[in-house]
Amino acid sequence: MLLEVIVQTVADARAAAAGGADRLEVVRSIHLGGLTPPLSLVHAIQEATPLPLRVMVRGNAGFETTPGESLELSRAAARFAAAGVDGLVVGFARNGQPDIDDVARVLEAADGVNVTFHRAFDNLDTPLDAIEVISTLPQIDRILTSGGEGTALERSTRLRALTERAAGRLIIIAGGGVDQDALLAFVATGCVREAHVGRAAREGADPTGPVSETLVRALRRIAGDDGRG
Repeated sequence: MLLEVIVQTVADARAAAAGGADRLEVVRSIHLGGLTPPLSLVHAIQEATPLPLRVMVRGNAGFETTPGESLELSRAAARFAAAGVDGLVVGFARNGQPDIDDVARVLEAADGVNVTFHRAFDNLDTPLDAIEVISTLPQIDRILTSGGEGTALERSTRLRALTERAAGRLIIIAGGGVDQDALLAFVATGCVREAHVGRAAREGADPTGPVSETLVRALRRIAGDDGRG
């Protein structure tokens, strides 16, 4: 299973890479769910590790945006695209539905760059149906979702249903509260092929603490062989 780790410093990125992460999600303000990081941080992480980077493009802690904010996010998306990142992380929801128009506006200046639709997805009224809407935007190749509330096995069932509905058009990434126990369940059930971790990779399970190479290595062992292979 491919293992993606959230990072917000160069030290985080080095620790995640040393522990066996396959891909990094770069953010700032992780305590707010992750906001757009500075371009200088993205460049520094690119110099520190060859791992592919997905970079957050988000202006506030909610899942809606404004025209003025969208313009700034679009500029950020263009800068990250020019930096050659693996992809962007963008998502908006309004009235329980995916706001694809706002996503498209943000991506106008970053044509061709792949995109993960982030956990705004978990605020949608009908996630299965939302896949049909989200998949209409060609740049979106992944959806990040917790699989809802409940036990790891209950989440596994929902994640499998989402994966089946996506039918190869999109990759479903399990994220949000993915600890070692949840990862074990996801691997055992085969409900997803990619997992996204934050707190579970950080010292003391502190969401704002530094990434631990040891914890990432433990997650890597659960996830199996290097997901890049």
